[in-house]
Amino acid sequence: MDLSKELFFTAFLIVAAAAIDGAHGMSTVTGTVFCDQCKDGQVSVFDYPLYGTISTISSSFYDGQLTMSREETTNWVGSYAMRFDGTPDLSNCHTQVSGSGQGTKNCGAAAGPAKYPRLMFNMFGMEMYTVDPLLAQPAEPMSFCPRSATPAQPVPPVNRPPVRLQPPPTPQLPPLPKLPPMPPIPFLEDSACPHQIWMMPEYSCYWKVVTPDTKVAVVFGLIADRRYGPDMTLGRGMMGRGDPYRTLLREGTTALLNSYNSIQFPYHPFGVIQHMNWALMGSTRHVLHTALSFMRANSGAATNATCRFTSCK
Repeated sequence: MDLSKELFFTAFLIVAAAAIDGAHGMSTVTGTVFCDQCKDGQVSVFDYPLYGTISTISSSFYDGQLTMSREETTNWVGSYAMRFDGTPDLSNCHTQVSGSGQGTKNCGAAAGPAKYPRLMFNMFGMEMYTVDPLLAQPAEPMSFCPRSATPAQPVPPVNRPPVRLQPPPTPQLPPLPKLPPMPPIPFLEDSACPHQIWMMPEYSCYWKVVTPDTKVAVVFGLIADRRYGPDMTLGRGMMGRGDPYRTLLREGTTALLNSYNSIQFPYHPFGVIQHMNWALMGSTRHVLHTALSFMRANSGAATNATCRFTSCK
């Protein structure tokens, strides 16, 4: 099937889905909430996605009168998705963290700055907006955060006669004992494991943020829900093959697991979710291209990484 026919077929599926739902257009806003542990106003290696955080989108006229407001709670990977019937103009709205939940712990003392949705997709009455990561902050930065050095205040000179002192000889210390090597930190190691290894029972303890029973729709959002159904789990999705969309789900889930297991993995968790949604809204060729990119990263070919799993038993 050539590219023009693929685009026509994709467009037909979108229109058919909208007709089945009985909706005359739909707008979706997606984003992620992170805990800004160091209170530096940006997502860094010390930050993590927040589960159960309430995000609010609202819009108002120039006189301050509120015209639209919607709240949504983040899922296990810190993502949220808001759906609006029709195609309202959301470019002038703003989103912000408005409440804490069971996954915020000590990170709900303050909310970061508001962010504005950006239109990423508009076709056949469907609009998709994305929002830069929202931030929730603790009352004080965590103790492990790097602290900026405060320059010392210069001391005014004192007019005193110079004193010449001869320093005493420095005693020689005995040689220090060799310290044992520090144990490796798995999260900081460069690791990439294919889906076959993730599905082995002896490595089940590495499923930390999500589990094989977690629903695909909960992790990847509304677009994945339409493609794979509300009952599809990550464990079942890892066994998919023979179909481009099942292959995409298998490799995308594997990439998400690798991104949580190693900070040096080529994809960030939020990036994996974004690429999955963009692929599901594109052509079959785009689906295959994204699946192959995930597969290359999962095999370690992109960074020459190996799988650093050790048996959990």
